[in-house]
Amino acid sequence: MNLTTLAAKAPKAELHLHIEGSFEPELMFAMAKRNDVKLPFASVEEVCAAYDFSNLQEFLDIYYQGMSVLLYEQDFYDLTWEYLTRAAKDNVIHTEIFFDPQGHTERGVKFADVVGGISRALADAKQQLGISSKLIMCFLRHLPEEDALATWGEAQEFLSLIDGVGLDSSELGHPPSKFKKVFALAKDAGLHLVAHAGEEGPPEYVWQALDELHIDRIDHGNRALEDQKLVEKLAGSGMCLTVCPLSNLKLCVVGDITEHPIRKMLQSGLLAMINSDDPSYFGGYVNDNYQAVIKGLGLSREEVETLLRNSFIGSFLDKSEKAVALDKLDQYLEKT
Repeated sequence: MNLTTLAAKAPKAELHLHIEGSFEPELMFAMAKRNDVKLPFASVEEVCAAYDFSNLQEFLDIYYQGMSVLLYEQDFYDLTWEYLTRAAKDNVIHTEIFFDPQGHTERGVKFADVVGGISRALADAKQQLGISSKLIMCFLRHLPEEDALATWGEAQEFLSLIDGVGLDSSELGHPPSKFKKVFALAKDAGLHLVAHAGEEGPPEYVWQALDELHIDRIDHGNRALEDQKLVEKLAGSGMCLTVCPLSNLKLCVVGDITEHPIRKMLQSGLLAMINSDDPSYFGGYVNDNYQAVIKGLGLSREEVETLLRNSFIGSFLDKSEKAVALDKLDQYLEKT
């Protein structure tokens, strides 16, 4: 069995997935028709053509247009369920999903409908697909912290459904330190903390996420490699980096997949693992990302096995759940 097939059939976790970024054009158009929302595109083909962007901001402009058709609880259920059924085909058995409530509530959508639809789909996936999950509420960093604090207030009655908070959207010019208050509140509430840092932003943003937000996991983290002291700190602490190869390629964080730093991360002792980020926009789900780096970098079996194991080690599953998942993976690898 070749390594791409081995990785594809292996049980795995995905820890960096924006549910709004899994919006396939066909579902977007169907939902627009159902909700009588006019899109700035005449066809699915036009949407696909618009996905030719060269940086994070160009992507986000298209991303927020697509979100406009999400209006009701059933819409969020359908969006989440479609991702989960697709993830099941990639043998994802655990997923930790990001959602952006501010992108919806600012359009008049009820917070309860957003979290309700997503949570209902996650519960159904546990029963019907055997996929466990965590739900992470992200704050949009291009907005003021006051807006994030207002969203935190709205979330209070739904905290039983939310496992963590994160930080996403436009990174440049919006350092993690901007959100110290709201992350402190989430930490006091016992939630897990993650933040996008070091994708387009400098290593300093990773330091801030660690030292000022006190995060549990770094999303992306590519540019951490520019700072050896930072690399040593991340490696020494066992901090997980949720890396997204095809996203990095599509957004020109790397010029070619053969230049991707995932191997260097592993060689530096970093707990890096592979995810799809916004799969409908970036040309591939999690198995496509494994395939891209296996072929592009010529990864060894040992490196592939490490990435698969890291997907569970870096998760927010509890100790016993991680042990069960890792045992399932080890049994698969022993037979393959």
